[in-house]
Amino acid sequence: MSTLLIKNGTIVNEGKVFKADIFIENEIISKIDTQITVAADKVIDASGLHIFPGVIDDQVHFREPGLTHKGNIATESKAAIAGGVTSFIEQPNTVPNAVTQEILEEKYQIAANTSYANYSFMMGGTNDNLEEVLKTNPRNVAGIKLFLGSSTGNMLVDNEEVLEKIFSSTKMLIAVHCEDEQTIRENLEKAKEQFGDDIPVTQHPVIRSAEACYKSSSKAIELAKKTGARLHIFHISTGIETDLFRNDIPLEEKMITAEVCVHHLYFSDEDYKTKGNFIKWNPAVKSATDREKIWEALLDDRIDVIATDHAPHTLEEKSQKYSQAPSGGPLVQHSLITMLEFAKAGKITLEKVVQKMMHNPAILFKIEKRGFVKEGFFADLVLVDLNSENWTVTKENVLAKCGWSPLEGVDFTTKVQSTVLNGKVVMENGVISEERFGQRLLFNR
Repeated sequence: MSTLLIKNGTIVNEGKVFKADIFIENEIISKIDTQITVAADKVIDASGLHIFPGVIDDQVHFREPGLTHKGNIATESKAAIAGGVTSFIEQPNTVPNAVTQEILEEKYQIAANTSYANYSFMMGGTNDNLEEVLKTNPRNVAGIKLFLGSSTGNMLVDNEEVLEKIFSSTKMLIAVHCEDEQTIRENLEKAKEQFGDDIPVTQHPVIRSAEACYKSSSKAIELAKKTGARLHIFHISTGIETDLFRNDIPLEEKMITAEVCVHHLYFSDEDYKTKGNFIKWNPAVKSATDREKIWEALLDDRIDVIATDHAPHTLEEKSQKYSQAPSGGPLVQHSLITMLEFAKAGKITLEKVVQKMMHNPAILFKIEKRGFVKEGFFADLVLVDLNSENWTVTKENVLAKCGWSPLEGVDFTTKVQSTVLNGKVVMENGVISEERFGQRLLFNR
């Protein structure tokens, strides 16, 4: 048996901030108390540090298999551990797309051998794989992912009959990317007429407009209500969409939930002038007014989860002109500290950050024994210094394989000091253990 004792830390958990010691036996938190005096294999003095549950990022693209020049499960999960992200849910638009049980299981096998963090993968739905979708095991697969806007490969689900069949045939959580394809195509044609081949990146939120998002998400919600499906809408990017969600019932009772990504809380369309394609995401970063309304919905619990949509591309790919540059960027290493800087600035409380990044993903996906600092739960913990020396994001300290970040040049005064995964200290003072202790996530359903 291995034992770990963390002393004198300030725990943030379930709406409370309190000082306590944590005793861990093997993978599990066995005791939380004000003063624990027991012999342990390793003791960490967490004086001056805050202790959070490990971040659960419910939407990442780690690019394996098939797109590994951009990133792979090993490199991106290592960046996750550095950022305090102990569990991730990865998306199916790899190459080949994870749209059969066999391909999905191959991804699990890769992760079992290479992942530094805990892992789960979404099963992808298409216009013609309903049979495969329905074979998905709810106990060990996070959910079904549908793209209702253009995506990699054959993953655009635009057949309404098929969509209704998927929604009405499964009790599993269905996560959707919502942008109306027809609206986007029409807007793109207008931009081509105006700018020819040289469309400026500032047109991105005009082409992938608020209307395109709202049209698609409102339609998905309508269908979920009609069929009784369990719907989760990824990366809300507009103010108008926030009114589609409710906050008058507990999360456990919600059949329709929403996520926001860090970049939609951080950037606005003003930033295209300086950041260009490096903040080109789908859905697009929109106006400062949209951003403010998203913040309001996050804080009043209409939006349930904060994630990253971590989606690396090479510098070379991102440096092409707008029409050729792919959408997406790496954020998993810096998501927690970005939100903690917002907390220090008074924009959000530490308790709310923990609720949205740790507790709620665990509740929403029914993840077994994770997402909380609780006796009997897996010891996935993050020790953070909220008053670290000032440090700056640079290409040199980015761990994602792509080697760049949209946050380059940003100064931080918070730092992830240590990450504990399944009871093992996997990162300490910036040094990541080469031993891998990641486990497949299981779900209480």
